[in-house]
Amino acid sequence: MLKEERQAYILHQVNLHNKVLSSHLSEQIQVSEDTIRRDLTELAKEGKILKVHGGALSNSFHQGITSSEVYAAEEKRTIAMKAVTLIQDGMFVLTTGGTTIIELARILPSELRATFITVSLPAAFEYANHPNIEVIVIGDRLAKDSKITVGGEAITKIMNIRADLCFLGVNAIDADAGLTDNDWEVVQVKKAMIATSRKVVALCISEKVDTTDRLKVCDVDDIDILITELHPKAKKLQPYSRKGVKIL
Repeated sequence: MLKEERQAYILHQVNLHNKVLSSHLSEQIQVSEDTIRRDLTELAKEGKILKVHGGALSNSFHQGITSSEVYAAEEKRTIAMKAVTLIQDGMFVLTTGGTTIIELARILPSELRATFITVSLPAAFEYANHPNIEVIVIGDRLAKDSKITVGGEAITKIMNIRADLCFLGVNAIDADAGLTDNDWEVVQVKKAMIATSRKVVALCISEKVDTTDRLKVCDVDDIDILITELHPKAKKLQPYSRKGVKIL
């Protein structure tokens, strides 16, 4: 694979999954981690990614980023518009982080009265702009890469909540492998949210459907609803429907 092809692949993976690990990219492309690190350094110098210890982040982790700058922005807005239809007045709603969750926060109807509980600082800032939303931020140690609070205290607080809805940002989903991610501490937070919520909704652009990552979050049948930008009857989504997941 030529350098230009390799870097284009890396950039796509960063934008798709928001965060990538050098070790994982090395395995996927079958080059040394030193080569990957050099590629990440070059891409970072060009302003295309954020290089961090062990890997890289999408530029979408910058605070103040607009919807038009987000990867697959139109698809994520479509998902957010579908997700909004599930929220009713008086609900307690748990959310993870991610650009689709932020898009959801931005389009909440002004008349909606609900309580949103989140571990994501960027999402909390968006909820705070809403005139009738109560915002609860789950505190603990801040994971600077993802701007999400993680750790034992955060998990304990989550487990004491009985949420009506949980909206999960999805890194990868596969009908057999389930939901997977690449950050151990974020996975533990997601597991706690799933365990304590009456209904779990996965928000996922279709490009992440039928993909897997290193760490398992849950089985597909642990979620109640899967929302993508595709039509619910799309062929790609039928394996998930057969697992008993409602498709929106």
